[in-house]
Amino acid sequence: MTRPRTRAVPVRRSLLVRLLATSLLIAVCAIAATAWLTMQLTKQAVTQEQSRTLSADTDIYDALIEYAATHETWDGAQAKVARLAELTGTRIALTSPDRRPIAGSPDGALDAALVSDVPTATVDPLFLDPGIARNTGGRIDARAVGPYRLTEDERRSLRRDALAYVTCLRGEEVAAEIVDTPSGRPVVRRISATPYVPTTCDRLDRGGAPAASEKKPLAELNRLVQRCAGQAYALTPLFEIRYLDAPDDDSEQEADRCVSDSRRAQLRPYVAPPALLFVTGRTAPAPSVDLSPVNQLRIAGTTGIVLVLAVIATVVVGRRLVRPLRLLTEAARQPVDRQGAVPVTTRDEIGHLATAFNDLSDRRADLERQRQAMVNDIAHELRTPLTTIRTWLESARDGDLDLDAEVVDLLVEESILLHHVVDDLRDLAAADAGSLRVHREETYVRDLLLGRPGVRVLADPDLMAYVDPVRLRQMVGNLVSNALRHTPPDGLVTIHAEVTGDRLIITVADTGTGISPEDLPRVFDRFWRADSSRSRATGGSGLGLSIARQLARAHGGDITATSVPGDGATFRVDLPA
Repeated sequence: MTRPRTRAVPVRRSLLVRLLATSLLIAVCAIAATAWLTMQLTKQAVTQEQSRTLSADTDIYDALIEYAATHETWDGAQAKVARLAELTGTRIALTSPDRRPIAGSPDGALDAALVSDVPTATVDPLFLDPGIARNTGGRIDARAVGPYRLTEDERRSLRRDALAYVTCLRGEEVAAEIVDTPSGRPVVRRISATPYVPTTCDRLDRGGAPAASEKKPLAELNRLVQRCAGQAYALTPLFEIRYLDAPDDDSEQEADRCVSDSRRAQLRPYVAPPALLFVTGRTAPAPSVDLSPVNQLRIAGTTGIVLVLAVIATVVVGRRLVRPLRLLTEAARQPVDRQGAVPVTTRDEIGHLATAFNDLSDRRADLERQRQAMVNDIAHELRTPLTTIRTWLESARDGDLDLDAEVVDLLVEESILLHHVVDDLRDLAAADAGSLRVHREETYVRDLLLGRPGVRVLADPDLMAYVDPVRLRQMVGNLVSNALRHTPPDGLVTIHAEVTGDRLIITVADTGTGISPEDLPRVFDRFWRADSSRSRATGGSGLGLSIARQLARAHGGDITATSVPGDGATFRVDLPA
């Protein structure tokens, strides 16, 4: 047989080319990702520096707003400003709106502020700067309490009421918490994600009732609001307006404006006057990455080196990977009768592939030997009865023999033997194709085991199992026939059946010659006989035990064999009962 011509693998499909392309893609992606990451880090560093600057300004502004909200004047603010300048590393100055000095850090900050054109912010707790303040709700700082600060007794009383309200809500499986306002008033807030639903606990809510110390300033605020809006509103201690009827947008905005203006008028005597804030003296941060031409050339050179190293590494590794694959390809392209083992040179996946290829070649060779042996055995098994039938028929045709009853019986017996071999082969073919089916039904087992002379049956007459009666009779019949062929005339074959747990156990034991240890693993092989020279008359077709095992496996069980040479053999059938 001529050797098939090896076709070259297209370059675009070559494993080496694909490895090289993959390596280059990874290198390019890594370089691009590094460049992108460098840019992002640079931007992030600049953004963080800007954020730190804004955060420092916000911290300074918030600290001074808190001071203004809790003090009526700026007297004593110098220590606060000096401490903030020390913590933030900046120069801070406070002046009045007409640039009169109020306080400043001890590094000439006031002198710089007097000549500066633009202040950083205006410090006024009643008009928060939305560009720098953390919380601009209502533009009035919540820490500007003024006359609404509660006494200790009032705080304790309101907290008891709030705790009772929260406890009741939790009993209704409504999550809630208590938040203390700067005035000392505890407020119950629901923290559930579900929409507000009224509960029976709402009767315990005292948040809308003013305390004794709040009534007078709240009444004064109501008068100011009425003077502004032209009508009276019901205000809560949290300065919320309770409308009897739903207002339109214009009237609601007008009411909110009047409440805010009235609160500022009421709180103005309790807070420090507005002041201008100046924050200066920072040094610009050094750039995180120097993208000068020299550094750009260095980056480009490093990129080129990385690409070259990636190409070299890919070529070296790829050639090592491709070499054993080419050996496998060459071995697989050899004719079947000339295929041999390939060397296993590695312990990686390719080495495992080579080992699997060698195992597959060995199994293929074994299957080929078994196929040839099976074909020879089938030809031998069919030749004997066909030769006998042909011989007798040719003799009858030539007039050398009369077809009397004895000859006809002989021809019928040979045809039956031939038909039996064909049936055995058909059963094995069905088992190999997976189409061998069993039809289970409740069956009295002993009725299937009643056999022939020389066979003793040990089984309970009432023993029942869920099996295919036809296939079970065929299975046990094959085992008994095999046992009788190997048992002398004065010997005995014993069949024993019982149900153990959920298994039906049937044993067929004989007192014959037994099976040698080296032959025992092969007793279920097709067309195998312990004596290869034995004819059909003494050895059977060699298919009975193979068919019996296939029938047992079709039931979901199996057959095993044990033997002691000279003491007979025992075959054990194990089936689901």
